[in-house]
Amino acid sequence: MTRSAGQRDEGAKAWTFFTNHALVLLCLARDPRMRLREVADLVGITERTVQRIVSELETSGYLRILREGRRNRYRVVGSATLRHPLEGQCKVGDVIECVLGDE
Repeated sequence: MTRSAGQRDEGAKAWTFFTNHALVLLCLARDPRMRLREVADLVGITERTVQRIVSELETSGYLRILREGRRNRYRVVGSATLRHPLEGQCKVGDVIECVLGDE
């Protein structure tokens, strides 16, 4: 059975290329002072999930959280390497540069 173009489009919408961890990191790289509620809205996940992801990224050495008054500022550790063996030669900063460019 062959799929129509419409069926392929529906299947393509079911997943994204980057994980939620990568999307959260990209949001914080774009705007280090972004509120986690705003990140959640952009990524399409709950604020609680963003909090968990930020904690995991910090624990794993991909993100630093700096307190500025009552708010946080986030610093992506661009020199950190990606986790999977197939991508381990790549640095986080290179991926961010590729996706965000000169924003």
